[in-house]
Amino acid sequence: MIITRTPFRISFFGGGTDYPAWSREHGGAVLATTINKYCYISCRHLPPFFEHKHRIVYSLIENVRTIDEIRHPAVRAVLATMGVGSDPDGLEIHHDGDLPARSGLGSSSSFTVGLIHAIRALRGQYVSKDELAREAIHIEQDVIGENVGSQDQVSAAFGGLNRIGFRRDGSFDVAPVIVDPARLTLLQDHLMLCFTGISRIASEVARSKIDNLGNRHAELTRMREMVEAAIAILHDAGEPIERFGSLLDEGWQAKRSLSHQVSTPQIDALYETARAAGALGGKLLGAGGGGFFLLFAPPEAQPRIRERLGKLIHVPFRFEHSGSRVVLYQPNGL
Repeated sequence: MIITRTPFRISFFGGGTDYPAWSREHGGAVLATTINKYCYISCRHLPPFFEHKHRIVYSLIENVRTIDEIRHPAVRAVLATMGVGSDPDGLEIHHDGDLPARSGLGSSSSFTVGLIHAIRALRGQYVSKDELAREAIHIEQDVIGENVGSQDQVSAAFGGLNRIGFRRDGSFDVAPVIVDPARLTLLQDHLMLCFTGISRIASEVARSKIDNLGNRHAELTRMREMVEAAIAILHDAGEPIERFGSLLDEGWQAKRSLSHQVSTPQIDALYETARAAGALGGKLLGAGGGGFFLLFAPPEAQPRIRERLGKLIHVPFRFEHSGSRVVLYQPNGL
């Protein structure tokens, strides 16, 4: 039995510049962090006592004889790419997540990274964080053909608060952002995570943004510049932390301009309600269209914001720094 734990992520700035359609021509950069909310994947060899060879348990339960029968696109793609179909033993795979899927926290990529990690461990293979990220990017972009960027897979694999750069040749580099602990705590204390209750297919929203990238050169260039501006704010203890919140607001307005599917009148109303109650900035996480709202607000204003947002679910969180990990390693069974 192998169990991997892979974190979800929050992306602050630069989202959109990590899409290959943009980064392969202009380069890209994001500022993102992982949080202490996780995707858990358990994986074991399936004893040969059943009619099915593979069993996959997530929001559905799939019992199949061949990999081609698997409905879950990421599981089917990972198992096929890794040649699991030629193994004499089948697999049993279980997924559990701390937060709902399709909510803007990179959960799909956390799943892919965690599954690759689990199967590699089951085979007794060490895999580096760099390899994990690159394999997950290949699975999602090239094998499945999803309309996704490259930041989620990198964040899930590496963990921590990072500036992730995307080069024109398709490679990436990860630079941990070193912040004074007191400053980092101050940032965390100003952040709120609220679930809108709206789930969406991120690839569909992303497609509308990708189709419009050529018409949004100025916006995307500015969104990339915000990465460096945000890091400068975090590094300068004399700079009011509130500037980070104002920059988030500017970034959200730029992100909204990338596609009419990024926001909705309902989401705009929620954001304005939060702003009127004291939030300085914020953004929908992920591609947009629904999912989780990240808000930046002084701690004293946060109870009022929660009250004004009514039934929205508030999720306390902290930053995490470990990335994808094998938390149980019993390759010969329990």
